[in-house]
Amino acid sequence: MFKRMRNIFGGFLKVILFTVFSVLWCVFVYFIEGQWLYFIPLLVGDVLLWKTFNYTFWKKSEKISKKKKEENLKVNNRIRDIIVVLIILLYIVLVIFFSAPMGLTLPVLIICAFIIWSKSNEQVRSWVNAIGFAVIAAHLLRTFLIEAYTIPTSSMEKSLLIGDFLFVSKVSYGPRTPMTPLALPLMHHTIPGTNKKSYLETIRVPYNRMAGLGEIKRNDCVVFNYPAEKLGRPVDKKENYIKRCVGMPGDTLLIKDGDLFVNNSIHEESKGMKKQYQYRVKAKSKLNLDMLKEKYDVTESGSAGRGEYYLTLTKNNRDIVNGFSTVKEIERIVYEDDQSDIFPQDENITGNVDNQGPIIIPKKGMRLKITTKNISLYKDVIERYEKNILKIENDVIYINDISVDYYTFQMNYYWMMGDNRHNSADSRYWGFVPEDHIVGKALFIWMSWNRNGKGLAKIRWNRLFRSVK
Repeated sequence: MFKRMRNIFGGFLKVILFTVFSVLWCVFVYFIEGQWLYFIPLLVGDVLLWKTFNYTFWKKSEKISKKKKEENLKVNNRIRDIIVVLIILLYIVLVIFFSAPMGLTLPVLIICAFIIWSKSNEQVRSWVNAIGFAVIAAHLLRTFLIEAYTIPTSSMEKSLLIGDFLFVSKVSYGPRTPMTPLALPLMHHTIPGTNKKSYLETIRVPYNRMAGLGEIKRNDCVVFNYPAEKLGRPVDKKENYIKRCVGMPGDTLLIKDGDLFVNNSIHEESKGMKKQYQYRVKAKSKLNLDMLKEKYDVTESGSAGRGEYYLTLTKNNRDIVNGFSTVKEIERIVYEDDQSDIFPQDENITGNVDNQGPIIIPKKGMRLKITTKNISLYKDVIERYEKNILKIENDVIYINDISVDYYTFQMNYYWMMGDNRHNSADSRYWGFVPEDHIVGKALFIWMSWNRNGKGLAKIRWNRLFRSVK
C-alpha cells in the first residue's frame, strides 16, 4: 500500500503524511489537554522534511546518484513554488478582505526569502536556512520558555534598579499561547524605529495558558501586561510592567497609614525585598545629598529649604540617616488627603496611596454581592476583562440586560505593588491584574547598566547573575 501511495503522490507523499499526522496529533493533544505535546510535529517535520539536524550522525552517509539528486531538486523546487503561491494568495486575502495594516511587510519578506532560497546557489541557501532556523528557534524560546526584560523605572528600587536586565521565565506559571499569532518574530508591539504595529489583528486567539512549573506565589516579582492601557492593543501586546504580587485571589486587602494588611494581618515581606518610603528630614545644617547618593545609594532626594529635606529611604538607610549628628528629626510621610486618581476613581470611595480599602480581590468561581456602592471596584473586571455589558439604571445593576445582585468571577486576579511605595504606579491606581495579563516570573539579573557611570563603572558588577527576590 505504501508503494502504491508513493507511485501516486511521488515526492509529495512525505508532505501529505506529515500534514495528516499533524492534524490527527493536534486533535489528540487537544482532548488530553497536553499542550506541550503540540511541539512534536515540529520535530517530526524536521526529521521528514527540513532535515535541519543530522539525526543519524553515527551512520556513514550514503552517496546519492546524480539522477536522484536532480529528481529531488525538481520536487523541492515544486514544493517551494507552491508555498510561494500560497503566501501570495494569503497576502491578497488579508489586504483585500481584511484591510491588514501590516499585510505587506511579512509576506513580502517571506516570499523574498523563499525566492532567494530556491533560485540562488547552495551557499546562499545554507545562509538563509541557518538564519531562518535561528529566528524561529529564538522566537519559540521567547514565546514559550524565557524572555529578556529591562527595568525602565524606579518603581521597584532598591529591589530592582533602572538598567537591570532580567530573564523572565514563561514556564514558571505556564506560557500563554499567542493571542495575536500573525506577528513579526522577536518584536513586542511596534517595529523598532517606527510607530508601525508589528502584528496583525486579523486573527485573534482566545486566552489559553499551558501547564507550568507552578503558580504565582505571594511576594513573587511578576511581569505582566499593563491592564489599564487605553490604546486598544491586544492583551499580549500591551506594555510590560513588573511589580511584586502582594494580593492573591480571594484576599481582603487594606492599606492603612502606609502599612499593608492582607486578611487582617500585616503583610509578611520576603527575604531580599527592599521596601522604600519617602521621609521628611529636618537637619541642623546642610545635608550632602551627593554623598548620600554615592555612599548609601539614596537616589531620590530633594531639598525644601530651611534645613528640610525629602529623602526616599529603605529601613536600613533610614536608620543610618537618623544617626547623623546633623539630623534633628526624621519622619515617614503618610498621605492623608484623598486622591482623585486612586483606584477606583470614584468620588464615593475615598483614599490615597497610604490609605485604601478594604478591597476583596476577585477569585475564579467566587460569587460576590455587588451593589451600587462597590460596583466601581469591579466595573473593569466585569466589562473590560470578562467582556460583559454592564448598565446601572435607577440603582439597579444589569449585566447582559439581566438585573443582578451577585456576580461570579471567571478569572483569578492579583494585586501588584512596587517596593518603592511612594513612587510606583501600581494596583493602587488602576486596580486588579487579570490572570490572562500575566507574562512570567522574574528569575535573575544577567546584566545591570548604570547610565550615570563611566567606563567599566557603568556595569554594576555586584548585580550580575543575581537572582530576583
